[in-house]
Amino acid sequence: MGNKPLIYIIAGEASGDALGARLMRGVHLQSDVEFAGIGGELMCAEGLKSLFPMQELSVMGLMEIIPHLRNILKRVSETVSHVEQLKPDMIITIDSPGFAHAFIKKLKSHDIPRVHYVAPTVWAWKPKRVHKFKRHFDMLLTLLPFEPPYFEAVGLKSQFVGHSVLESGADQGDGVRFRKDLEIPSDQLCLCLLPGSRKGEVSRHMEIFKDSVRALQQKQGKDIYTIIPTLPHLLGLLEPFMQDWPGPYHLLSDQSKKFDAMAACDIALAASGTVALELAMAKLPCVVAYRINPLTAAIAKRMIKVNYVHLLNILENKAIVPERLMKDCRADILAEDLNELLGDAGRAQINELQTALDKLKPISGEPPSFVAAREILKLLSCK
Repeated sequence: MGNKPLIYIIAGEASGDALGARLMRGVHLQSDVEFAGIGGELMCAEGLKSLFPMQELSVMGLMEIIPHLRNILKRVSETVSHVEQLKPDMIITIDSPGFAHAFIKKLKSHDIPRVHYVAPTVWAWKPKRVHKFKRHFDMLLTLLPFEPPYFEAVGLKSQFVGHSVLESGADQGDGVRFRKDLEIPSDQLCLCLLPGSRKGEVSRHMEIFKDSVRALQQKQGKDIYTIIPTLPHLLGLLEPFMQDWPGPYHLLSDQSKKFDAMAACDIALAASGTVALELAMAKLPCVVAYRINPLTAAIAKRMIKVNYVHLLNILENKAIVPERLMKDCRADILAEDLNELLGDAGRAQINELQTALDKLKPISGEPPSFVAAREILKLLSCK
């Protein structure tokens, strides 16, 4: 692929695609390298030609992955063959630990430096995973300041680089322009609805979320305008749910306008994930909800050692953001939570979240992707 150093980079879901794109940009600002690998539209916009559609890897949950297992294993083999053919100077895997470990385990070229970006939550469940990461990787880049010691204890070089969501621009949306473009009156109550970035999440959440909107409208005694930022490949899955949607709505697949949509809204209902951090940055009061396969949930409940799923709730060790999971993910409960957030509770939530967000910043004060890229290039120069 030329005389420049080649980095093979792999992301398996939307949040990893965003991380990967910012990391690629940070590397390009500091050095002249080439990238190959697997990513989504954001990484492709930075110049990556994805080996196959990243969405094929966007599966989460023990039971949920079974129908996709054969294809995922096939993609693991294809990725290994691609790496063996290209002989890159470095491999970077981003989150998606299941695919990352399966891929690294099959790789024959053990002399290529291997970096994993986003530490597994060993502080939340399965602490023995530190040993697996030590076997498979040479360096770990972490998003949270308290994570490196868990891995350094077993001899894996780890570096806190800050959380990339701080570079997302989620705090810079133009809500006034967004409302003007859609001709939404300034006094219209708007709800930002985010059912998830995976097909399974959308399928599990949308009917409940729809009923939540209907119940909230009854409490408010007026229409609520629902704005649903989503990914282009999920539009076909969402459209059947919209046929009898309560009140006006807008499906937004243009990712460049997602933060404008957040700024235009009064409250949000979101599937648990990175988007919850974006909502905190956008200063949009929210409720997080999540449902998974009951068997997966039962197994996870026995293993998880933290009280919360929202990262900022975990950092502050209290439920700043309401979390409605599994049996509590019900329309009546969600509607009640959302109704409360339209008052003082919403303003209080945003004030508390700002303190927690500050803990995600790199010590140097530089952008997280720039710090992460510098660590990558240090390791590359030692090869």
